[in-house]
Amino acid sequence: MAQCVQSVQELIPDSFVPCVAALCSDEAERLTRLNHLSFAELLKPFSRLTSEVHMRDPNNQLHIIKNLKIAVSNIITQPPQPGAIRKLLNDVVSGSQPAEGLVANVITAGDYDLNISATTPWFESYRETFLQSMPASDHEFLNHYLACMLVASSSEAEPVEQFSKLSQEQHRIQHNSDYSYPKWFIPNTLKYYVLLHDVSAGDEQRAESIYEEMKQKYGTQGCYLLKINSRTSNRASDEQIPDPWSQYLQKNSIQNQESYEDGPCTITSNKNSDSNLLSLDGLDNEVKVDGLPNNFRAHPLQLDSSSDASNSIDGPDHVKSASSLHETKKANTGIIHGACLTLTDHDRIRQFIQEFTFRGLLPHIEKTIRQLNDQLISRKGLSRSLFSATKKWFSGSKVPEKSINELKNTSGLLYPPEAPELQIRKMADLCFLVQHYDLAYSCYHTAKKDFLNDQAMLYAAGALEMAAVSAFLQPGAPRPYPAHYMDTAIQTYRDICKNMVLAERCVLLSAEILKSQSKYSEAAALLIRLTSEDSDLRSALLLEQAAHCFINMKSPMVRKYAFHMILAGHRFSKAGQKKHALRCYCQAMQVYKGKGWSLAEDHINFTIGRQSYTLRQLDNAVSAFRHILINESKQSAAQQGAFLREYLYVYKNVSQLSPDGPLPQLPLPYINSSATRVFFGHDRRPADGEKQAATHVSLDQEYDSESSQQWRELEEQVVAVVNRGVVPSNFYPTQYCLNSYSDNSRFPLAVVEEPITVEVAFRNPLKVPLLLTDLSLLWKFQPKDISGKDNEEVKELVTGEPKMIGTEVISEFLINSEESKVARLKLFPHHIGELHILGVVYNLGTIQGCMTVDGIGSLPGCHTGKHSLSMSVRGRQDLEIQGPRLNNTKEEKTSIKYGPDRRLDPIITEEMPLLEVFFIHFPTGLLCGEIRKAYVEFVNVSKSPLTGLKVVSKRPEFFTFGGNTAVLTPLSPSASENCSAYKTVATDSTAVCTALISSASSVDFGIGIGSQPEVIPVPLPDTVLLPGASVQLPMWLRGPDEEGVHEINFLFYYESVKKQPKIRHRILRHTAVICTSRSLNVRATVCRSNSLEDEEGRGGNMLVFVDVENTNTSEAGVKEFHIVQVSSSSKHWKFQKSVNLSENKDAKLASREKGKFCFKAIRCKEKEVATQSSEKYTFADIIFGNEQIISSASPCADFFYRSLSSELKKPQAQPSVHTEKQSLEDAVRLIQKCSEVDLNIVVLWKAYVVEDSKQLILEGQHHVILRTIGKEAFSCPQKQPLFSTSHPFTFQLF
Repeated sequence: MAQCVQSVQELIPDSFVPCVAALCSDEAERLTRLNHLSFAELLKPFSRLTSEVHMRDPNNQLHIIKNLKIAVSNIITQPPQPGAIRKLLNDVVSGSQPAEGLVANVITAGDYDLNISATTPWFESYRETFLQSMPASDHEFLNHYLACMLVASSSEAEPVEQFSKLSQEQHRIQHNSDYSYPKWFIPNTLKYYVLLHDVSAGDEQRAESIYEEMKQKYGTQGCYLLKINSRTSNRASDEQIPDPWSQYLQKNSIQNQESYEDGPCTITSNKNSDSNLLSLDGLDNEVKVDGLPNNFRAHPLQLDSSSDASNSIDGPDHVKSASSLHETKKANTGIIHGACLTLTDHDRIRQFIQEFTFRGLLPHIEKTIRQLNDQLISRKGLSRSLFSATKKWFSGSKVPEKSINELKNTSGLLYPPEAPELQIRKMADLCFLVQHYDLAYSCYHTAKKDFLNDQAMLYAAGALEMAAVSAFLQPGAPRPYPAHYMDTAIQTYRDICKNMVLAERCVLLSAEILKSQSKYSEAAALLIRLTSEDSDLRSALLLEQAAHCFINMKSPMVRKYAFHMILAGHRFSKAGQKKHALRCYCQAMQVYKGKGWSLAEDHINFTIGRQSYTLRQLDNAVSAFRHILINESKQSAAQQGAFLREYLYVYKNVSQLSPDGPLPQLPLPYINSSATRVFFGHDRRPADGEKQAATHVSLDQEYDSESSQQWRELEEQVVAVVNRGVVPSNFYPTQYCLNSYSDNSRFPLAVVEEPITVEVAFRNPLKVPLLLTDLSLLWKFQPKDISGKDNEEVKELVTGEPKMIGTEVISEFLINSEESKVARLKLFPHHIGELHILGVVYNLGTIQGCMTVDGIGSLPGCHTGKHSLSMSVRGRQDLEIQGPRLNNTKEEKTSIKYGPDRRLDPIITEEMPLLEVFFIHFPTGLLCGEIRKAYVEFVNVSKSPLTGLKVVSKRPEFFTFGGNTAVLTPLSPSASENCSAYKTVATDSTAVCTALISSASSVDFGIGIGSQPEVIPVPLPDTVLLPGASVQLPMWLRGPDEEGVHEINFLFYYESVKKQPKIRHRILRHTAVICTSRSLNVRATVCRSNSLEDEEGRGGNMLVFVDVENTNTSEAGVKEFHIVQVSSSSKHWKFQKSVNLSENKDAKLASREKGKFCFKAIRCKEKEVATQSSEKYTFADIIFGNEQIISSASPCADFFYRSLSSELKKPQAQPSVHTEKQSLEDAVRLIQKCSEVDLNIVVLWKAYVVEDSKQLILEGQHHVILRTIGKEAFSCPQKQPLFSTSHPFTFQLF
């Protein structure tokens, strides 16, 4: 149990005190009413004696009584109704709450650190009120009246006569059969006559004379003159008189109310009156029957006659009790008690109580004990037992004898008042009241045996109860506490007598005794035993105390504590004690929170939310419901839906209280802030027929670190070219899409009038769908003007068209149960400045569906609309992204520090050009080496002109825009014969075997010395693309030599004509995917021929053998290949003519066929060789048809130069020299140099393809680079050499 203000040794004597009745004349009541007090209330603060009291027991031994207290109350002739008592107890508990700012005890038990209130003042108030409000019963005498104060005023005409009338009234009430209440201890009740004298208004001499007359009539021990009201209430006084009455009266105003009436005192039975009103202040209720006032008409706990007698605080009206108490207290707040009393009056009242107790009450009790003792001893005869013979002598005075079965089955056995068993019980109770516990225990123990023998179970239980308490309270503790006595009494009260009130008293007393002995386990079991369905309030209080027992054990039982606090909270809730219910659940939550007991946690949070809402603690309610929703709930869909609806309902009420306040945080749906992606720019246009937009960057693309690195390298490469081979120190790669993998340490740059798309990752953890409406971004913008001043504008809600930042609003966004879904929200900056994206704002709601869950039908009011919103609330969620952990310096490595993540804080810069690129007739499949002509359209969609357009790719051999001179580039496909992609010239068939010579410089095709062949300038007209302008340029493509799927990256680089300080350039990405099929495989070998002479008769010529194999297996519908031309390109050599090795001049190759060709190569003339410094190559074309393809023009020369550049970049394997002599190395190198040759072969072909019953002609070219005489070279890379061994020197003679 919790700690109490009083120890059990103080509690029990204060709970069982001598009871004294007070019967006042109307004039006496008027005098006390001047102080807003009744006579009984006037005495309350002074009812405890300040000194020890001595009396002698029947054995004439001196007995000391410490801290004796008496209870004085007005005579009430109606017993309290059980419903009224329950209402009173309910009010007492609801009026006692934990003190504000009370520091709770911290109890550490295992892994738990619990903040627990050490005291429970509401329980103590309940216990005190419960014990004081117990109605008097016939089987015990503890709260029967021992004496009666008869009070009259000195201002009355005949005070002595008034005392006689009061005495007659008391006698009539006690002995008239019409009055069964109140109960009196003995027939000869002590009467004590009190004369009240008003000092400020009365005649003191008259009062003294009356008092002398009283002493003559009643004796000096039986009367008293009490002087009060030494000052008038309306007289101002600087003296501050304390108010000792408030602490007693404000405990419960209903409990302390009494009845006062003016006029002569007349005894009138009022049992049948319908006017017994329940007065709140005890002063103004005046009821007259037959024209006579009645000042003892009803018990203060008597309910209004119009009320139902069975009304209980557990009924529907239990909430009214707390509110009525609050109103009563509020009404009584301004009342000053004792306004006419001085401190001297206080001392007089205190002295009066002392005199009454010393001279009147205690001698009367001592005398009564002696009489009872003598009477009982005289009746026992020769028996040693005190009362062993009383039954034999007095059995004739009992009620008619009953059968054993009847006695065992009933608690209704009644003893007459003069029965010896009751006399000993009276004696025991008197001894108990004056703290003579030894004698009390002896009497209780003896009475207990007699009652059990008679099967008088109610009487026996009472004797057992008080015997146990007396045994515990005996000084020196001669015997252990007989807990089994209490257990038997409780069981008897509860099961046999069906009297839960008496059983509850037993439990309250026994639990306190066990607690004082640190027997918390036994106390908890006892408290739990008495919980039942008949009283929720009692069960709640006992369960709470049982919980405190579990936590106060030597080894605290934390989970049992929490479980019983939950049970107590539930019963408090049923009893209408919402605040106490909420407190219990909050206490238990400390144990269940974060331990994985999600269902229990959900239940507690849900209840806390409900109770908080009932108590209008709306913030606490929202917080509790929020916890239910953010935990990984294991509840069913129906239950989760109920939780969500409760949360929305409560939250809606909270938001209505402060509609203009800031938007609070919503718990749903979950947002994975780190997965937030930000994209700068417009969405990619979809493909339009043959027109395909550049892929660029989009949110649909997954992040690939390898690809990202490739794009970075391409951008660095083109920037280096633009900056004369050096990458600037302040270069930072362009990032259009920011995510958790990108470098977000710098503020990103966005361009004004270009949208910013934020992709927010939502997750719905519930099993019910969530509907977000009016979803938009929440942002803060700091605009910059020309003068450089900052103007901050915070935008939370979109109202109209904002001038600074346009905000896109998604009207409906549905997230299904347990679904992860992204929302893409856009902002449109219209002004330069600093933008900070804070989070998202939306209305959270649920869809009102008509589904049936677990056999439960749809909710009332369910709509069948697609997105019928049942209820929604407005709120926000912030996007808080944690940056990467820093791990560079020693300090960062030894601590946990995170860098910034600024992806949501873009800087809006001035306008920049924006390029869009479209590819027209761009193929997706090619043959290896196939040449295809397409077109590229460049469009400037911004308001700024762009220049410096370049394209960079790791595969420059894949495409070309043509040469630098228009002469070298064919205008369009229709300008040449057969719509060829090449530049062609018709030839005479007679010159079929003779080479046609032309030349071209590699510089014209961007392959000069020191150039970057990967960076290709785009030949824009006038090098500038104006705003809104577009230009189409031809682009020739060549299928890669390896078959398979190829991803080829293009990076377009461009700048603004007007240089910007923050963004120097922009880029556009495109990834082309080409699938290539096998076509031809070309092998070539060159060897010297001394027998062949050139035109001038010089030797040193060479023969070139070319083998062409059709490796295509009818893929892509290829029918056959035609070799239309073989060309040579070299700075030193050129083809002279074709040498036919066979009579078959047809150069057609079907599938898997091979063709062999032999060509004579001669050295170039001296004048041609002299210009080799200009990177000039000589082209010689051997034609197998009627049309010459000019190999020195685009696109043939372009692809040749690009493949040559790529080949030269490849690392050359150094031939190994196996010799033991170092002197041979130089000779070997010399011989190797003699065998080197610089001759390149271009094989041009046409393929005939059947597609959709139509024949198409495809063109292509293959390149073979011959470096060494006698060594075979291939057009496509070989996985392994065809010949494992080859001699480096081969000589053939023809």
